[in-house]
Amino acid sequence: MPAALTNARVLLDNAFHEGLAVLVEGRRIAAIAPEGDVPPNAERIDLGGAMLAPGFIDTQVNGGGGVLFNDDPTVDGIRTIGAAHARFGTTGFFPTLISDELDVIRAGIAAVDAAIAEGVPGVLGIHIEGPFINLARKGIHAAERIRALTDEGLAVLTSLRHGRTLVTLAPEETTPDMIGRLVDAGVVVAAGHTNGSYRQIRDAMDAGLTGFTHLFNAMSQLGSREPGAVGAALESDRSHCGIIVDGHHVSPVTLKLALRCKPHDQFMLVTDAMPTIGSDMTSFDLHGRTIRVEEGRLLSADGTLAGSHLDMMGAVRNAVGMLDVPLAQAIVMASAAPADFMGLKGQVGRIAIGEVASLVAIGDDLRVRRSWIDGQALSRA
Repeated sequence: MPAALTNARVLLDNAFHEGLAVLVEGRRIAAIAPEGDVPPNAERIDLGGAMLAPGFIDTQVNGGGGVLFNDDPTVDGIRTIGAAHARFGTTGFFPTLISDELDVIRAGIAAVDAAIAEGVPGVLGIHIEGPFINLARKGIHAAERIRALTDEGLAVLTSLRHGRTLVTLAPEETTPDMIGRLVDAGVVVAAGHTNGSYRQIRDAMDAGLTGFTHLFNAMSQLGSREPGAVGAALESDRSHCGIIVDGHHVSPVTLKLALRCKPHDQFMLVTDAMPTIGSDMTSFDLHGRTIRVEEGRLLSADGTLAGSHLDMMGAVRNAVGMLDVPLAQAIVMASAAPADFMGLKGQVGRIAIGEVASLVAIGDDLRVRRSWIDGQALSRA
């Protein structure tokens, strides 16, 4: 029996529309029609006037529900992380490994392959952030795990069989040829934890690099004579920039200025979330360092930011409240933009006929009311 989601303001083409029903059959959207045209055999689901939007897609999820992916690179670990984030509207995610040994990366890739094969809700692939980064811009990443990208590393990075792979690296620590080989193998490549010059970043983009991981954080900055990675990112009209909108990683003023440089849908909201999301923990261990939640931030003992204590619904709220982004556009930055970046346009990220029915119903208070992954209802407030 098809399900008809009714009595909602439906987000289509960056605007909300009333009087429409979204029909779901199996795991896909079968039709979008006036509510009066709902087939009589459909199960009507009244959303009580909520906003119906595509579910959020988070390309940078280090952990959740008390689990850090680096410490638990298993199907069960992925399942726990996904369930924690689904409460906040994330219906698609990329479990993220920060810099670690190749054996841990192999285990993470195998776990994602198995999770997708088993149908764990929401898993779209993997994000491997490091260890092929610049020591000078390591942030919280463990220095002893940073390494050069060799043919062995390339073989590991290109070994995922299901879903999509995102790799964050420092372009100046490898070569355009190596980046091109990754891209030719289907890997999406982003610059992050990089001290690269503008020219080095542009050469990497010419080789196929298309993204920037947590723009402004852990990268060469925009200067008067050297534009750096930030300058290359903001100049480009063919790249996507992940941004952490938590009021701690980057000044809202700085992000507002960045948003004036290129279309909003070339920016992606990301969480960079750690195990604290969806749990009551106030501290955790990261490669031997204690990380504590302090006033909404995750900090090591020396004051280094260590990911974020942010969920995607919160990121959308912050984009609206801190950056003055219209709500519809903020949702696009959390759904269609990351889908497009990861090569999933036409499959997920929009409310459109034929796309996967991964959806979120949002109240006027900008809190999640209900959510669906692949047509299956997951939560109800």
